[in-house]
Amino acid sequence: MEIRPVTPADLPQLLLLLQALAKHHGDQAEASLDSLRRDLFGPVPWAQGLIAQEGGVLQAYALLLPLMRAQLGQRGMDLHHLFVAESARGSGLGTAMIRAVRAHVLGQGCSYLTVSTTEENAEARDFYIHHGFSAAPPSPWRFAMDLSRG
Repeated sequence: MEIRPVTPADLPQLLLLLQALAKHHGDQAEASLDSLRRDLFGPVPWAQGLIAQEGGVLQAYALLLPLMRAQLGQRGMDLHHLFVAESARGSGLGTAMIRAVRAHVLGQGCSYLTVSTTEENAEARDFYIHHGFSAAPPSPWRFAMDLSRG
C-alpha cells in the first residue's frame, strides 16, 4: 500500500471515493472533477490531499484544509475528510492514513491538527480519540455569513 499526495491523475478515483463518503452519510456529493481540480490544483489551491493506493486503485483519502492561530504564530490543518473504502476497512489503513497525515502536517511546520465528526458518529469519534485526538467542544460564539446573498 502506498500513501502519497494526490495528483491530478487521481481525481476520477478520488471523486468516486468522495461520492462513497457522501453516500455513507446519507448525503449526495455535488463535487465534480472540475471542483476537485480547482480546489486541489488551481491557481489558489484550497485544500491538500493524501491518497492510499494499491494496485492502481485508490483505497482511502484524506483532505486537509489550512488553519492558523495568528496570535500564537501557529500553523495547523483541519482533517476535513478521512475515508477508507469499505473493502479496505479493518485492515489498519485508517491508522496508516492518520500517521501519514500527521507526518504531512508536521512536515509543513504545523503544530496542531483538528478534525470534526457528527454527534451520532461514535465510531469515528472513538477512532480519533484512540489515535490521539482530544475532545474540543465547539464554541457557541462562532458565526458565519452567507456570501451568496447581496
